[in-house]
Amino acid sequence: MMWQFIDTGFGTGKFNMDYDLELAKNFSGTPSLRIYRWQPFCISLGANQDIHTIYSEKASQNGLEIVKRPTGGRAILHAEELTYSVIIPLSVENPPKKIYRDINNALREGLINYDPLFTKIELEHTQPHFPSFYKEDKSTLCFAVSAMNELNYKGRKVVGSAQRKLGNIILQHGTILCGPFHKKVTEYLNLLPKNILEIKGEIEETTTELETILGKKINYETLAVSIKKGFEQHFNIEFNNELVDEKVLQVN
Repeated sequence: MMWQFIDTGFGTGKFNMDYDLELAKNFSGTPSLRIYRWQPFCISLGANQDIHTIYSEKASQNGLEIVKRPTGGRAILHAEELTYSVIIPLSVENPPKKIYRDINNALREGLINYDPLFTKIELEHTQPHFPSFYKEDKSTLCFAVSAMNELNYKGRKVVGSAQRKLGNIILQHGTILCGPFHKKVTEYLNLLPKNILEIKGEIEETTTELETILGKKINYETLAVSIKKGFEQHFNIEFNNELVDEKVLQVN
């Protein structure tokens, strides 16, 4: 089976989210894996999240963009990370939950390609009770809890993902945490200081990053190649880098 691989490098928050959405809307029959990063750093909010949960003025003063994702979930500070997106059709054999699990397994294989120590990264086997979780202040942040089949290292979340169904197409994208800068998102929460302090402590306990696991900086180019290979291995596919639709390339 042939997929397309797209590495768009650095982009603004608006560009990155628009590009993912256009890939899904202009799906031509060929699944795709896209890899990208963020410049400037950006806080993204879930599609249904209130923008007032973030101090927009402070974020702007510090050079951060704020953007809404087309998928659900909560706030993420995109900084020292590699982001991925997958566009793939639904079928009876490939319902959303299976796609979600398969993509995370492919990511796990890619991370192991990068460094064998990442064999200790596992899929989460439990699902939190989200109605109760969303009543808590920490629910403002995406990385405050792991959902079923997300990737954890020794119980700490290292990759967070979200899906959206558009007709019979699935858009799934997510964050592979590489460095600790993402934790600074707590500085922009519109909450009482005591609650922010509590959330800071919880984020330290519930998340980790590839650099922290390995004790050294991540080579993003090598990581991208490793993730690509992980998808080839798990889905038994080949990538054609020349299949990108010209309509998608016109995203502003």
